[in-house]
Amino acid sequence: MLRNILLCILLTLSPFAVAHDHGAGDIRIEQPWSREMPPVAPTAAVYFVVHNAGSEADRLLQVETPVAGKAEMHEHLHADGVMKMQQVQEVAIPSGGEVAFMPMGYHVMLFDLKQQARNGERFPLTLTFERAGEVAIEVVVLSQPPAESTGHAH
Repeated sequence: MLRNILLCILLTLSPFAVAHDHGAGDIRIEQPWSREMPPVAPTAAVYFVVHNAGSEADRLLQVETPVAGKAEMHEHLHADGVMKMQQVQEVAIPSGGEVAFMPMGYHVMLFDLKQQARNGERFPLTLTFERAGEVAIEVVVLSQPPAESTGHAH
């Protein structure tokens, strides 16, 4: 009975009450999340922070997930007084540094979704780094961005 009570408590905790930290080698991925979108939305975005504790820089080269037909890395740019989004082929992760994938910055765009995920659901995303290799993470879907997602720069 105690086991069932503990299981119920764990299932009712906020998605970020437990740290969501994934990694390989010197690379750590912190707090991967995606915003809940309307069921008819054709795309979604994924955000997280990449930390590189190593003495050598790394590069994020590819992203993929089984929940979408295509996943791409994008960034927002302010050019000629207009904000625009463009695909990037790689993202440099400096040694001893971090890069935040956050709204209005770097982010992962998911296209051709099989269905939109709902608040509290999770889905897998694989990040492929030049040095660290593949890092499988679990993305949590939230109705509102976590407070911590606005405190990082890239």
